[in-house]
Amino acid sequence: MSRAGMSMGSMVAPAAAPPRVTRQGLWRLRLETEVHIASTAEQVWAVMTDFGRYADWNPAIPSAEGEARVGTVLKVVIEWPGLKRDRYALSVTEVEHGRVLAWLGHFGVRGLMDGDHRFVIEPLPAGGVRVQQVEDFAGILIPIMAPWLRDNVLRGFVAVNEALKRRVERLGAD
Repeated sequence: MSRAGMSMGSMVAPAAAPPRVTRQGLWRLRLETEVHIASTAEQVWAVMTDFGRYADWNPAIPSAEGEARVGTVLKVVIEWPGLKRDRYALSVTEVEHGRVLAWLGHFGVRGLMDGDHRFVIEPLPAGGVRVQQVEDFAGILIPIMAPWLRDNVLRGFVAVNEALKRRVERLGAD
């Protein structure tokens, strides 16, 4: 039994939508992924905001420090599939406990390529939750970087979703 008092094995989650890439003009691109997790929003939130444990489960962010509070800065190392590790300082822009975590990062200086990243957790009618991961990229490098974003970064989002699902469901079963 989970802490929510329901058997996670009885939850039947519908299939998640496939990853999506949307061009929003020459200088903007959106990546969207989602995953359905047989758990509660609170359990997902606990894993997503325990930045010190990202190395235990997150394949794209093997190092993260900070707290989920608007105005703070997360210091992270990001390693997208097939690319080298790089350090980023991400400004936390929105926190709605158990529902929304968002941050803003910059590739190099502001305006080259900025990423507004958002996780949204929503309860599903049949039980469990949907976690949407959306990032809006904007900047003068978008026309050049779009293929890299569509391939490597989108693949990284999917890998993070799968790892989050495994981590949360495993912890919920304990």
